[in-house]
Amino acid sequence: MQVNGVAHTFITAGNFAAAREFYGKLLPFLGMTIVADTHNTFYGVGGRTGFGIHAPSAEFAGQRFRQGAVGLHHHCWRAREQADVDEAHAFLKSIGATIVHPPRKDAFAPGYYSILFEDPDGTRLEINYVPGQGLLAPGQRIGGGYADGTQNE
Repeated sequence: MQVNGVAHTFITAGNFAAAREFYGKLLPFLGMTIVADTHNTFYGVGGRTGFGIHAPSAEFAGQRFRQGAVGLHHHCWRAREQADVDEAHAFLKSIGATIVHPPRKDAFAPGYYSILFEDPDGTRLEINYVPGQGLLAPGQRIGGGYADGTQNE
């Protein structure tokens, strides 16, 4: 078997209303079509993937994302061109997103170029561009870390 991409990722938002507003701008910007928008679910599909948010259970309402805790580390969308990452940076600034790092090159793969930012709950999100075959090119290996600077262990 060989997978055909990632079908979807869902996260649970501590503040569903704020996350709904944020992703209501971000997902269409990324070219995703909103296919579900209910009292507890917001979900978009595009680029052979889906991304959605759920409202939290009552006991978890108001909690924030903690990177490094068990669970999601970050989510990354792949851009088609390096200029798309720069365009995303301008868009994210225009909607007041928290930028962890502006567009930059890193050594995670040849030509790796990305922006790292957070949603209203502090969930880490990334948009990257890697030209050609990236780590699948002959002789390439992972650079020892993640896009936010933490290291593989």
